[in-house]
Amino acid sequence: VQLEESGGGLVQTGGSLRLACAASGTRFIMPTMGWYRQAPGKQRELVAVKINSARTDYADFAKGRFTITRENSKNSVSLQMTSLEPEDTAVYYCYGRLGSEYYWGQGTQVTVSS
Repeated sequence: VQLEESGGGLVQTGGSLRLACAASGTRFIMPTMGWYRQAPGKQRELVAVKINSARTDYADFAKGRFTITRENSKNSVSLQMTSLEPEDTAVYYCYGRLGSEYYWGQGTQVTVSS
């Protein structure tokens, strides 16, 4: 199973970006897909996750600014980010769970300039 992210880049403070992620290599639908991020010198942290298409969890810093969406019956997930701040600068990783296995993308860089 491979996950591939797209949509990262450089944006100014207050700007918006939309990240997208698509999984391939499996015919099964992943019940859980979401996003983590890792800033330089910091641990990887959860951003947002969709669980079984019914439950959505956001990190406190993401609430009100980020929106995670999934297309029905597809192994794809997106993250709409608004009101971006320099503190949001990080590599953003898509992940998905299938059974007991977790799969990760290679990450996409998001840089927010002040």
